[in-house]
Amino acid sequence: MSEHHEHGYSEKDVLREVTELEGKSATAARLFDIRRIIGGLFVIYGVIVTIAGLTDDDAAIDKAQGVNINLWTGLGMLALGLFFLIWLKLRPTAPPPPDAIPEEKRAE
Repeated sequence: MSEHHEHGYSEKDVLREVTELEGKSATAARLFDIRRIIGGLFVIYGVIVTIAGLTDDDAAIDKAQGVNINLWTGLGMLALGLFFLIWLKLRPTAPPPPDAIPEEKRAE
């Protein structure tokens, strides 16, 4: 008698658990997709820097040789963040391929 039968676990129980964990792993991968993290951070920082640029006084603009650097940098960051989020929406993380299913499960 094999070891896993002595503890009350059948192969089906083990395969079901593995399949469930693979599903949770795929969900976690989609949730923590690097595009979501990068896009979200760039949008947040872009909004903050854009607001700073809109509220800059003439002295801050003169200090940057007449360029409202905070405004332009903030808008650039906002655009980059939105690009990453739109890319995530248009090309979501693919589900695991069907060949990732263990051979024992396919045989049933």
